[in-house]
Amino acid sequence: MRLIIGLAIYRLLLPLLFLAAFPGWLVKMLRRGGLATRLGERAAIYARALKGEPRGATHLHAVSVGEAMLALKLIREWHGSDPTRRFVLATGTATGHAVATDAHLPNVRVTYSPLDFPGMVRRYLKHFEPTQIILVEGEAWPHLLLACRRRKLPVSLVNARLSPRSVARYLRFAAWIRPVFGMLDVLAIQDPEDAAIWQQLGIPAAKIHTTGSLKIDPGSGQPPTRRPGFQAILDALAGPGPARPVVLAASTHPGEESWIASAIRDAVPDALALIVPRHAERRTQVTAELASSGFKVVLRSALQDGHGSGGMGHEGHGRAAGDAATDLTPKAPACLVIDTTGELRDWTAHADVVIIGKSFLATGGQNPCEAILAGKPVVFGPHMENFQPLASHLLAAHAAFLATDPASLRDAIRHALDPAHAHPATTRATALLLRHHGATRRIVELLDDI
Repeated sequence: MRLIIGLAIYRLLLPLLFLAAFPGWLVKMLRRGGLATRLGERAAIYARALKGEPRGATHLHAVSVGEAMLALKLIREWHGSDPTRRFVLATGTATGHAVATDAHLPNVRVTYSPLDFPGMVRRYLKHFEPTQIILVEGEAWPHLLLACRRRKLPVSLVNARLSPRSVARYLRFAAWIRPVFGMLDVLAIQDPEDAAIWQQLGIPAAKIHTTGSLKIDPGSGQPPTRRPGFQAILDALAGPGPARPVVLAASTHPGEESWIASAIRDAVPDALALIVPRHAERRTQVTAELASSGFKVVLRSALQDGHGSGGMGHEGHGRAAGDAATDLTPKAPACLVIDTTGELRDWTAHADVVIIGKSFLATGGQNPCEAILAGKPVVFGPHMENFQPLASHLLAAHAAFLATDPASLRDAIRHALDPAHAHPATTRATALLLRHHGATRRIVELLDDI
């Protein structure tokens, strides 16, 4: 009865929520180039003929860029044991769609996930006829789950996690949520202590499996790799003289760029700051804010990579990195803004210290795992809610450096650049990640049995 009443309320509210969110969503799609893609697929309108579609494939739903990258990681692992398996990767954002498309994985069709209106969900399922649907850290959409249950199509939620904020919200409405979560067939959780909460939310214990974190698992996928072209850029920008320490701010959010860059400059005046905004389309705003704080700024998209290929940025062609050396002299407060997509992982390998964005002036934090895998000391702020309990475990083990204000951030950067502090911290951080080793393989084996 609660499911029927809940669905009735949801169906009344969904159009209103869509109309309220549509203008902001449209602006984001314009900024991120989503309107140039097959955006009609969000409404389950497909240009491809059925004979060209991978009907009967395994479907993964990944809303954001981070989730799309996790889905790609899962697909790569799956292809290792079953290279002929076909996949459809459905994303919810233009940037996630771009990341999935640019991966060029074989036997993978990239599409947009349908909006959760009953007619759109039905058209999507009829068009593709998937064999199973896997939600990667994503929301459990009621109409999608209901349509899959009617078709006896299994739906799994993998790499599931519950932040303290979401736990409080879910438990408050647990009576209404249980019928929705109860339609899931498999739940793969990261930490065993979460099992009891998921049971309170309506998932039987028999459906819950502890696999470890797909995001944290260091045993699958490619680790951050140093690229000769990236090093050539850094060498050219650093100019002659002693090597300059490289401090990278990863996946920063509005307001953090100049705040963090100023702390880097104050901590180590000759450091080369690499700023990687979470969204590359903010390049103009980021450049203006850094310039107003007294920094010389070079955009990655305006540079060649040292092998003659231009960056992927807005200018369409790059100048040689050596031509920018006069912009960033060893005595100048210097910032290289990485405004290209898909390069953060390997830039991390070139850093001496990595500062985690969205953890200072915003809430949630970004992923510290790539930096840890690269053997880099990690600094983050007080807001790492999206990466709990990992962040707390790192601090408890003295495996990361915490900063709460400009003064403590300066101190943290200096400590992280000191080998006496950095080496023990990175060793302990790597040991913590090893607890999740093999999570990707365990998830694949679990899903293979469905």
